[in-house]
Amino acid sequence: MNNPFDLTGQVALVTGANTGIGQGIALALAEAGADLAVVGHVSPGETIEKAQALGRRAHFIEADLLSIEPVGRVVDEAIAALGKVDILVNNAGIIRREDAVDFSEKDWDDVMNINVKTVFFLCQAAGRHMIERGSGKIINIASMLSFQGGIRVPSYTASKSGVAGITKLLANEWAVKGINVNAIAPGYIATDNTAQLRADEARSKAILDRIPAERWGAPADLGGAAVFLASRAADYVQGHILAVDGGWLAR
Repeated sequence: MNNPFDLTGQVALVTGANTGIGQGIALALAEAGADLAVVGHVSPGETIEKAQALGRRAHFIEADLLSIEPVGRVVDEAIAALGKVDILVNNAGIIRREDAVDFSEKDWDDVMNINVKTVFFLCQAAGRHMIERGSGKIINIASMLSFQGGIRVPSYTASKSGVAGITKLLANEWAVKGINVNAIAPGYIATDNTAQLRADEARSKAILDRIPAERWGAPADLGGAAVFLASRAADYVQGHILAVDGGWLAR
């Protein structure tokens, strides 16, 4: 029987894959057989090298995703370099922390621009290519704050709620066209974005006390979910927000 999780011959376009969740997902896709087009404002040298060590083609595309200006070029360059885009992973994102009463317009706009606006327009650009080919998988990165309110992260909460909504909307429109649009909602993962939380002993303890798995997640914990959603095994999964959270939402 053919392995439904085999991504051999597929091309994955992954944003923000230098470190953390993006790197964990990109390398999991490469291990499953996919070639990589990796997007960021600095070269993800380690990610590229590890993918190539697995025998995969890996191409870096330099782009600042705080604006949508490079979006069309990113997709065009990925296709020019690797022939197509079968899988899009919208991972690039930022977070800004401040009390809601003091939150600045700049912090609001920066987060919303990269976390929601760029995500939608990358989906649009890749989606046009996928619709022409009649197939494709789009995986957006949502959050626990797609379900909850959070504390001191108003624009991040709004943005990740938006990601969940966009994912469902695009699934409604594109499922019939052969495109699967889903999202992964990571729980509390040990990355640069959570460094402040982990450094706060009281806050970190409160978080860990709620996680049934009793540990912070690792970027590699997201890999299996990404491979599943990118694969034939998920052909009938549409508009789903898959929580990978150590049981956080269950408690």
